[in-house]
Amino acid sequence: IEFPFFDSNDCYKEICTVSIMRAGNAFENPIKEMLPEYSFGKILIQTNKETSEPEFHYLKLPHNIKDCHVLLFDPTISSGASALMAIRILIDHNVNEEDIIMITILLTPIGVQSILNAFPKVKIVTAALDDQINDYYHIIPGLGNFGKLMNIYYQV
Repeated sequence: IEFPFFDSNDCYKEICTVSIMRAGNAFENPIKEMLPEYSFGKILIQTNKETSEPEFHYLKLPHNIKDCHVLLFDPTISSGASALMAIRILIDHNVNEEDIIMITILLTPIGVQSILNAFPKVKIVTAALDDQINDYYHIIPGLGNFGKLMNIYYQV
């Protein structure tokens, strides 16, 4: 039996989280409750309804993000366009590609391929995989508008 070795110094890197708003915010409160020492950041990327292209709107990152493992949260990834933009923003802020861990609940094979083709060192963790997206880039059968559902849930 062979066991892979790893650099033990890698274990001591600080961890911070970044959510792709709005839907990614659903992860924030539970993580703050469990791990209050983590630093939190946000990236607002919205899809242009006319062009279906992602548009960057807002950024707030922890000051030490370049020295951290970054957990990047987006509950659903269909085409991967928003995730690609968020990863590019992190790399532009000196985060190492291999330090980015994409966390999602549901994604498509197209989303996985687009992320790993552009950023092969990014790690992706998901709970489920759906095979299709429709003409509006919504996952089929999917979860619906996760961000909208979570915002309604937390307003109650």
